[in-house]
Amino acid sequence: MAINTGLASLSETLWTVATGTYMLAVVAYTGEYAFGRNGRIAQTSPATDRERIAEPVREPALVGGGAGGEGVGQHPYGAGVVAGRQVAGRRWGRWAVALTILAATIHLGSLAIRGIAVDRVPWGNMYEFTLVVALVATIAWLATLIRMPQLRYLGLFVMMPVLLLMFLAGTLYTKASKLVPALQSYWLAIHVSSIATAEGILVTSAALTGMYLVRARHERGGSGRLARWGARLPAAASLDKAAYRTVAFAFPIYTAGVIFGAIWAEAAWGRYWGWDPKETWAFIAWVIYAMYLHARATAGWRGSRAAYINLLGFAAMTFNFFVVNIVISGLHSYAGLN
Repeated sequence: MAINTGLASLSETLWTVATGTYMLAVVAYTGEYAFGRNGRIAQTSPATDRERIAEPVREPALVGGGAGGEGVGQHPYGAGVVAGRQVAGRRWGRWAVALTILAATIHLGSLAIRGIAVDRVPWGNMYEFTLVVALVATIAWLATLIRMPQLRYLGLFVMMPVLLLMFLAGTLYTKASKLVPALQSYWLAIHVSSIATAEGILVTSAALTGMYLVRARHERGGSGRLARWGARLPAAASLDKAAYRTVAFAFPIYTAGVIFGAIWAEAAWGRYWGWDPKETWAFIAWVIYAMYLHARATAGWRGSRAAYINLLGFAAMTFNFFVVNIVISGLHSYAGLN
């Protein structure tokens, strides 16, 4: 079957629209972060601001029916102004989630049409794989919001990496084409989809872990701008739990992906494992994430030390994705780049 250039062009147009919609979502998340109840403005106002955000304004008692001056219960900056900002912040947050869902839908459409245009699964090169990882990261974030909606105002810090992945996909763009013979196997759909799903979820975990470390520093009484920013984040325990749950969910999928890759290697090259650079770094990332999960199960390695292991695993996975695919030659050199 020949490449359907019309559908391929439509897929690229939808990628552009999805990227623009993600940008609008990031702007909306920024609005909630700035104006929401837990956002920057609320957290930098005086204590009386925060104490009265959810309370009605209590007017001072009038004596003798005369006009009274400002009473103790009145907000020094105007409680109505602060409450209005809170409402605006919540509105920004609702728009942010709606735009994220819309962008993910368009994003999914772009990938589906790309697959139809080339008559194969749409993750046969780095351009397509990057789009899949970005989509899975978005879905993982939306799933996190279902369980922990109080984290919504932090969407700026989760969706920014997704937006960067969308732009990165543009730099890795590859024209719609058939697969090279080595990739023409049903194992491509099984192995690569497992790895892409796991890596997309782990992007969300890395973002949550970074915020956990900042918040934990604040709770330990640390000083500096970073520690002060931590005051605007949820409790460290909540962030730590969310990051751990995402890794615990992604790790079996990643493990299955590595096993599927070994089975495919035996069918294609006559051996299950050959310490190819891609295989080696996939194994290194797997070991580090296994260490993280083990550390979490060991009381002495909870908290920041375990979080650093999580980030180390993400760094190894990122190195495998970029450096090994683009710079290092090996049997897995199918990036699709010239």
